[in-house]
Amino acid sequence: MTKADLIDVVAEKLKLPRGRAELLVGQVFESMVDALRRSEGIEIRGFGSFSIREYREYEGRNPRTGEAVHVRPKRLAFFKVGKELRERVNEGRDDVAAATSVSGTG
Repeated sequence: MTKADLIDVVAEKLKLPRGRAELLVGQVFESMVDALRRSEGIEIRGFGSFSIREYREYEGRNPRTGEAVHVRPKRLAFFKVGKELRERVNEGRDDVAAATSVSGTG
């Protein structure tokens, strides 16, 4: 699913004009980015949490040439899936696996 797909779903479900749905989705994402910039975690109950992980600088290697390369320190967003989302994603997976093995196509 792309951001455009998400905007379309929000517009349809909430009966909003697409432009308004785009503003809504954009504002949610921008709020999340702002929080992460401030090193604040984001917790969405039943979905998961976002946090920032900081990495120190180090000397790496260019895999093609083997040449030493300096890697600057960086901050990266990290997502940890919540228990409820993990269960919902896996829900029905056993049913699909069972149906596939019964039909002989798995």
